[in-house]
Amino acid sequence: MSQRRSRLNTATCMLLLLAAVRSYGQEHIAPVTHNPLLTARRAAAEDGAARKTTALTLPFFEDFTGYDVFPDPASWADRQVYINNTMCTDPVSRGVATFDAINEHGMPYNTVNSFAVGYADSLTSQFFDLSALTPADDVYLSFFYQPQGNGFSPETGDSLMLFFRKKHGGWQKVWAKEGTTVQPFTQVLVPVADTAYLNDSFQFRFVNIASINLNDDVWNLDYIRLDRGAAAHVVNDIAATLPPSGLLRDYTFMPYRQFLANAGGARASAHHFTVHNHYTAAQSVQYGFTAREAVSNVPLSNDNQGGSVPAQGTQQFSFPAYTATAPMQGLYDRVVFENKYYITPATPGEPHVNDTIVQEQVFDNYLAYDDGTAEKSYFLNLYPTLPGKVAIEYQLNRPDTLRGVAVYFARQVPLPFQKYFSAAVYRDIAVNGGTDELVYQQDLLEPGYRDTVNRFWIYKFDDPVPMPAGTFFISIIQPALSGSDSLYYGLDVNRTGANYLYYNVLDTWQPSGVSGALMIRPLLGQPVSGSGVAAADHRVPAVSWTIYPDPVSRAFHIAAPQYNGAVHYTLSDMTGKVLLDGTAAPGMPIDAAQLAPGMYLVRMAGQGRAVTRKIIKL
Repeated sequence: MSQRRSRLNTATCMLLLLAAVRSYGQEHIAPVTHNPLLTARRAAAEDGAARKTTALTLPFFEDFTGYDVFPDPASWADRQVYINNTMCTDPVSRGVATFDAINEHGMPYNTVNSFAVGYADSLTSQFFDLSALTPADDVYLSFFYQPQGNGFSPETGDSLMLFFRKKHGGWQKVWAKEGTTVQPFTQVLVPVADTAYLNDSFQFRFVNIASINLNDDVWNLDYIRLDRGAAAHVVNDIAATLPPSGLLRDYTFMPYRQFLANAGGARASAHHFTVHNHYTAAQSVQYGFTAREAVSNVPLSNDNQGGSVPAQGTQQFSFPAYTATAPMQGLYDRVVFENKYYITPATPGEPHVNDTIVQEQVFDNYLAYDDGTAEKSYFLNLYPTLPGKVAIEYQLNRPDTLRGVAVYFARQVPLPFQKYFSAAVYRDIAVNGGTDELVYQQDLLEPGYRDTVNRFWIYKFDDPVPMPAGTFFISIIQPALSGSDSLYYGLDVNRTGANYLYYNVLDTWQPSGVSGALMIRPLLGQPVSGSGVAAADHRVPAVSWTIYPDPVSRAFHIAAPQYNGAVHYTLSDMTGKVLLDGTAAPGMPIDAAQLAPGMYLVRMAGQGRAVTRKIIKL
């Protein structure tokens, strides 16, 4: 990537180890309390949760191999769980249902009491007609479960439970597991033998108990089967499991023009996917991949080979990097390579829906080390009188223009209103022999959480920042006296390798000690639109807000050319505490004599527009 990491010799590593011990408690990992993937899909799935009018039949099989974040409505009557392939470790097959403390709208079940504990997610099957069966038919429900996965472990009292629906509509708890730290996926077999369940409207339901505001109690569920006899007990299947590796060496996403400028250096030496053999004997398979450019359908590469997977073991199949590229129609084109990996088992009778897995390599207008999913949150414990900073190192293969930054802020309870921060661009920072070289800084930004196309909040720079090829850093800076808790950032814990993250809470930069990628992305190329900025109404002149005098001694005034209406203002200190709140006409003096000397923030709103300015009180 850059020369910086390679300069860490043995002595430096020892210093970093000592620094990590000394800085214990400055970096923190927390649960995520919001899932924008569910929020974004909520409206599209409204019609899918209706009850089916025809019964499901045996055998029933579900291993959540689809690419939707909600369960398939043809099989499931609710949509509170999160279907994904990132919250689990060593899955049975690709795709799991994650039970957490976030509802179907992507928000915590309880947003008031941080320590509330109660029923959270449900996964309820559509109904089955089992009325023709008897206990002698030996019907079993089989499934695999895992506590914690890549999330936080459920406490002892935070159970995962299974209920069966009786003939007359009541629910009976038939299985439960207390919370533990992370464990491998474990199979459970529950008999459906009671005549109270063998009716024409049988359903089963999984429910978890969780701390419903903290989302620190995670369960994963996979490979659910309802069948008769040995078919419900034995798993004979070879399945794709973990997400395939990307094509890039360091980044997960980058602009295509940046890739082509140094394709050999940006490309990983190999790419791979992973499969698991559930048979009790080694199995022979054909495996391979096909690659194409998704829009033009231009073939890029393919491969097909033979191999074997050990008994009840995992095998990673690798391929050399392919060098084919797609034609670039324009300098700022979005380009997508679709890589489809597959296995062809020698035994045709097993499930085949999990034999294929797709990885899209997206080239767009940003640089990223994350895959777009946050499994945990990251925050700093700030020293009260010093600013807190994070900085991520990036590399340009050719000159480009920085237009802004996209940040995945993890929600906090309560939300951090008026937690102002600055976004900065450094050419270098004072670590490993470097010095702080600030290129650009934009102040008085506030964290945003509403969903955007990429589910990040986009901050547009007021001025474009041309950058030469080489290393630069994107930094988020919280001012001194902003409170002991810092902003929460999304953390992609699936990221392996160097995370290129540094932090500064004691006026000294330190390499991060966490595993995972912080979800902050520089935006490059053409102009971007900031999140939450409504289209300008050209019939109404824009308001240019100013405050005078600054610094202020006893009173200050608001000036708003081309605007004569009332201005609502709030004045707060740097911790966000509101000290003045009122309405004033432009030019009217606002008494500030009682304020202590220091720095304050004034937010002014009127005519459907708002702006925040910084002032100094003498």
